Amino acid sequence: MTTAASASIAARATDPLSRWLSVPHPLRTEAAAVLTLYGLYEVARGLVVGDGAEAERHALRLAATERSLHLLLEVKLQSAVHVLPGLTGLLAAAYLTLHLTVTAGVLLWLHQRRPAAFPFVRTTLLLASGLSLIGFLAYPTAPPRLAGIGIADTVSHGPIDLNHGFVSSLYNPYAAVPSMHIGYALVVAVTLLRHGRRSLVRILGALYPPFVLLVIVATGNHFLLDAAAGAITVAVAAASASVITRKPSHAQLARLFEQSLPARRPERLAA
Repeated sequence: MTTAASASIAARATDPLSRWLSVPHPLRTEAAAVLTLYGLYEVARGLVVGDGAEAERHALRLAATERSLHLLLEVKLQSAVHVLPGLTGLLAAAYLTLHLTVTAGVLLWLHQRRPAAFPFVRTTLLLASGLSLIGFLAYPTAPPRLAGIGIADTVSHGPIDLNHGFVSSLYNPYAAVPSMHIGYALVVAVTLLRHGRRSLVRILGALYPPFVLLVIVATGNHFLLDAAAGAITVAVAAASASVITRKPSHAQLARLFEQSLPARRPERLAA
């Protein structure tokens, strides 16, 4: 089978969207697609604002569940962080910046240095974002800082206020389940552990999700169960992305090639 024939058959083996997602594209194309889709995600996330009373009930239910499991550690963790001078502000800044900057930086690094791994990671992030929107709509949940359980909002005391102004017009305060801060952090960690060649890169990758967990809990923005939901969401997205971006095997290509050959006409029987 020629290379051209194999490529033609591989293109027909999947639908156009799967073909597009299965390969890396020029940086401008990828950046435009990701920014557009993420912008739509943020707008949709802001528009899908659930009932405040219902969201608070869901948050109290999560708190009760964690208490029954002896996992309600959010208040103690935030109190411990406040003891260390300057750490509260550092974690607040990390909450506002790391989620997007680190994820974007890893995507850029993959595109430039590990292009074969880029389609899977990019597709996983897109699918996880889409699945999270379903979670926000199906189970609107207030963050711990709005649940009335003694947890303070340590983020909205600087130039960015999550509760007022332009940010609050797009920000959905009841989109706590699942936590995509943790979801994205896990994708970043697995990517660095799998594709990083230097020990320091892999170590930073392994430490990143625990640090993000500290950030989202200590700032009063997520319960531990929110983080667990984010991990499950990413696991489902990764499993789906592995199917979507999987390339046809040589055996599949051979079968498709044989099916593409014109059928032979039966020879005439001798009179």
